[in-house]
Amino acid sequence: MRVLVIGSGAREHALVNGLLRDPSVTEVVCAPGNAGIAVVTKTVPVDASSGAAVTELAQQLAADLVVIGPEVPLVLGVADALRAAGIPAFGPSRDAARIEGSKAFAKDVMAAAGVRTAHSEVVDNPAKLDAALDRFGPVWVVKDDGLAAGKGVVVTPDRFKAREHAAECLEIGHPVLLESFLDGPEVSLFCLVDGTTVVPLLPAQDHKRVGDGDTGPNTGGMGAYTPLPWLPDAMVDRIVTEVCEPVAAEMVKRGCGFSGLLYAGLAIGKDGPSVVEFNCRFGDPETQAVLAMLESPLGELLYATATGTLASVEKPRWKDGSAVTVVLAAENYPGRPRMGDVITGATGANVLHAGTTKRDEDGAVVSAGGRVVSVVGVGEDLVAARDAAYATLAGIKLPGGHFRSDIGLAAVEGRISI
Repeated sequence: MRVLVIGSGAREHALVNGLLRDPSVTEVVCAPGNAGIAVVTKTVPVDASSGAAVTELAQQLAADLVVIGPEVPLVLGVADALRAAGIPAFGPSRDAARIEGSKAFAKDVMAAAGVRTAHSEVVDNPAKLDAALDRFGPVWVVKDDGLAAGKGVVVTPDRFKAREHAAECLEIGHPVLLESFLDGPEVSLFCLVDGTTVVPLLPAQDHKRVGDGDTGPNTGGMGAYTPLPWLPDAMVDRIVTEVCEPVAAEMVKRGCGFSGLLYAGLAIGKDGPSVVEFNCRFGDPETQAVLAMLESPLGELLYATATGTLASVEKPRWKDGSAVTVVLAAENYPGRPRMGDVITGATGANVLHAGTTKRDEDGAVVSAGGRVVSVVGVGEDLVAARDAAYATLAGIKLPGGHFRSDIGLAAVEGRISI
C-alpha cells in the first residue's frame, strides 16, 4: 500500500513513522513535510489546502490512501476532492469538518445528540458583547468561532482580558463563542470513526498553557502524555457511549457522516464527561505520544476507516507503559516566533520535527515555526517516560528555545483526580 501524508508538523512526522512500521505499507510520501520527515521518507512540495493539487499529486504517486493531517485542508474540502477522484482519504468531508471549523455548528450537533457541554452564547455584533459578558463569569471562556490552531481560546477570571480577546475576534470578522467554565481535569480522546462505528484510541492529556504550572497564554500544545493513570478504564467507555457515538449518529442523520479521526476534548467533572471542543483530525502533541504506544498496524486502521470497513478490523492493540511528548518551542512563541535559528541534536526516532527546514546554503536545520520539535519518551511508567523525554531534550540546542518542565508531573505526583 502506497500512502501519501499531507502536512508538515510533528503530528505528520508521527503518522509517517507509524505508517513505516506497518508491514503492509510499501511506500510513504509526505507533502510538504519538513526537515526531519525528509530524513525518514520522501517529501514533495504541494499546496495542502488545494483539493486539485493534492488529488493530482496522489494520482501521480498512484497512492492507495491519502492521510490528511491538518484541519485547514479538511475544512476546505480536500478529502471531498480525493474521494471524487476515487482515492481513499483518511479525513472527513468539508461538511463533517464543520465539527471543528464552526464551534456553533458543533454546539448545535451536541444539543441535538443530547451531549453534555458548556452553556454557550454566540456573539457576532460588538454592540452586544458587554451584555453577553455580563451573563458569564466569574471565569470567562471566550472562543474564536473558527480555526485558530489551538490558540483561539482565552480562559480567564479577568473580564477585561476576556473582552479584549472577544473584541479582537469580532474586529477581524469572526463571531465569538462565550461559554460557561467547565471544571475538572481535561482529557483528549481520539476516536476512529466510520459513520456510526466508533473505535477509541488511548486517552491523553494535553498541556495548553505555555508555562509551567499552566501559566501564560494558550498555545497549540506544549506537551502531552498517555495513558492517564488517574482515569478509570470505564470512563473511556462512558465517553464513547455518551459523547462520541451520539455525535457520530447525529452527523449521519444530518447527511454529513464523519469519516476519519474525531477528537473529543473533554472536562471530567463530578457528573461525568462534558465536551470542551471537537476537532476533526489527530491532535498535536497528543498524537506523538498515542502513536508511540500503538502496536497494531497503523495503515490498516486508517485504510479501513477511509474505506468504510472499520467494523471488520481488529481493535487497536497497545504497548504496556507510558509515553510523554515535550514540545521545544521557538523564542517568543505563542507570539510571533523567531525563526531561522540553527537547531542541533534533533535527531533520532523519538525526535519528531514540526517547524523545521533545511537551509539551502549549508544544509543546516533551522527553525521555521513556533513549535519546532516534539520529543517523545517511552517507559515502563510515567516517571520513566518523562525521564526519557527530558534526557533527549537536554541534548537538543535551539537559541531562545523554551519548553515546559512539568509535562505529566501532576499525574506523577497524584495531584489529578476525578
